Order: sequence, then structure tokens, then C-alpha cells
Amino acid sequence: MPKKVLMQGNEACVKGALAAGMKFFAGYPITPSTEIAELSAQYLPTVGGKFIQMEDEIAGIAAAIGASVAGLKSMTATSGPGFSLKQENLGYACLAEIPLVVVDVQRSGPSTGMPTSPSQGDMMMARWGTHGDHPIIAIAPSSVKETYDLTIRCFNLAEKYRTPVILLTDEIIGHLREGVEIEDDNVEIVDRPIPEKVAAKLAPYKILDGEMIPRMMPFGYGQRYNITGLIHDETGFPTNSNDEADRLMQRLMHKIEDNYDDIVQWECLNCEDAEIVIFCFGGTYRAALTAMEEARSKGIKCGIFRPITIWPFPEKALLELSKHIKHIVVAEHNYGQMVLEVERIIKNNCSFSFIGKVNGAVITPEELLEKIVEGHNNG
Repeated sequence: MPKKVLMQGNEACVKGALAAGMKFFAGYPITPSTEIAELSAQYLPTVGGKFIQMEDEIAGIAAAIGASVAGLKSMTATSGPGFSLKQENLGYACLAEIPLVVVDVQRSGPSTGMPTSPSQGDMMMARWGTHGDHPIIAIAPSSVKETYDLTIRCFNLAEKYRTPVILLTDEIIGHLREGVEIEDDNVEIVDRPIPEKVAAKLAPYKILDGEMIPRMMPFGYGQRYNITGLIHDETGFPTNSNDEADRLMQRLMHKIEDNYDDIVQWECLNCEDAEIVIFCFGGTYRAALTAMEEARSKGIKCGIFRPITIWPFPEKALLELSKHIKHIVVAEHNYGQMVLEVERIIKNNCSFSFIGKVNGAVITPEELLEKIVEGHNNG
């Protein structure tokens, strides 16, 4: 039977990680993500796991990468300035194909900004923060219960596709407390693919027929191999071959792109008859729900489209939706990042408008309703 508990968003993240099998956390305290480190330190020893507070954010993700290489499901958590510092090693994990969950509880920025205020200004950094072309998965919860469920999903996707996955939450959701029902007994768990037999000379990045993900034994299990941040061949050692570089980069990108339907999730609420739709994600969804209900009470057919998977972007569903509505109101707590993706995808299928905030305050239902009415009258 599910149990109902009062839980904070950051707490739900830790509980979800433990349910997914997290056995290692390394990080550095930073508002508004600190509770994740605190609770990981409290709970991990009770399940045979390890917690370590590192000297800085760079070391935090480096230690988590090392633990993952050794075979442990690992996580690190941070906020804006720390997320910036983690980017180089995030790219390393992408290229070396190391499963890892990185939690970013967004706060107002740039720089030190407003540490206790809500923001969604890291959306583009989640996609392009580390240099070079690279695959990435980023997921944004909009409730405490979703934080629990989607943290588990982050671990599952990281293990399945051998890639770092970002849980892109925000101060609103991280510090929100809600009553949630938790079902620990029915959790689907995915573990990374490993070779069936230990073979010291088996090429660690060799791709088996019909697969796209290499099976790689944890360090210390008998297989000898090399891990590098350089372009490498199937042996794991660096190569300057243009053909090998192209083969590796194409596979890294396609292991995500070709599994779009398995990875990408979204929610479409009251979109069946909608003429105007609010496009939002994360904590902004809370105000959108009230604004939508108010709009419908005034006779405006309003719906909500919410990307749950931020990257890859749910552009197929958004493109199809844009063909059947008149107007989209894009709402986000930044100066305009997601709106650029919306504009790119919908083209001239429908009109759109934008509402954003960068002053540390939240977008209110009243402000959203005003934009909805304006879009309805002008759309």
C-alpha cells in the first residue's frame, strides 16, 4: 500500500535517488540545494552507501564520476554557480559515457545573484553549458511527487543510455512541501549494461551487434581499460582518426536522438478544445494551473502544454499542437530562453507571447491571466 507523507521537494529528490539505488553522493553545499546534501549524508550510511562533502563543486562531480566508474549509482547536486563549475566534468562524463545524475536546483542569477529566490535561468546552460557537441537529457519536475518519481527516472535513463542526466528543478519545487503518496514496492529500476563475462582484453567501448550502448565492467572487476576525455576508439585510448572521431560522435548523439520516443515526456492539459495554451515547465506550472482555470471560467478555452523532458525538447508534440490552436503564452522565470525554442518550432502555425520574471519574484496567476486575455483578444 502506498504511504502518504509530508515531504519537501529536495527531500523527495533524495528519497527517489535512494529508491533508484543511489549508493554514492558527493557535493558541496549551496542554496537552495543544500538539503539534498544534508539528507544524503543522513540516509546513505543506513543503506550501505557513502556520502562525501568535497572541497568545491568541481571536486563534487569528479568524485561522483569516479564512484560511477567503480560501479555505484552516483549523484551530485548544486545550484547556479555550482552548476557552472561542474560543466567541464559534465562534458567529460558525456564523452566517456559515465552514468551520473546531476541535480540543479535553479536560483536567480547571474553570478551569486539571489540565492534564495526562484529562477529558471539555467535551461540553456543545461543543454549547452559544456563545450562541444554532446548528448544530454534534462528533466524538470513540477511537484514534490514528480521530484520523487523523476529522480528515479533520471537514474534509469542514466544507466540505460550510459550518460549524465540532469534533474533541472528550481527553488519553488525544491523548497515546496506537499503531501505525497510513495510506492516503494512498485519502482521500476534499470541497471547499466555490463559484459556477461569478465575478459581482461575485451575492448571496453566495443558495440555489440544490434546495440548502441557499450557494456563496460566497473573498475576492479577484472577488465583492464582506459577512460579519457579525449576522442577515443573502442579500446578507450585516444585517437586522432577522423573516421573514429566521426563514428564516436555520431553514436553518442544518435543513442539519444534515436530513442526520442523512449526519453521525451510531456503533459498536455485541456488541450483537446484549447484555442490558447500556456507553455511552461517546473515551478511555473503552479501559477499556470490557476490561470488556466480562471480563463476557462471566463469562457476562454485555455490549456497547458508542459515539457517534462526539457532536453531533448518535445518538439514533435509542440509542433502538432501549434497547428490546432491560435496562441501560445510562454511563461518562464527568466529573460526568455524556452520562448526561443517555442518560436523556432511553431514557426507561423500560431501566434505567441512571452511573460518572464528576473527580479526574484514569482509569476502570479493574475499576471498570467492578463497575458491569456490579451492573447485571446489579439490572437
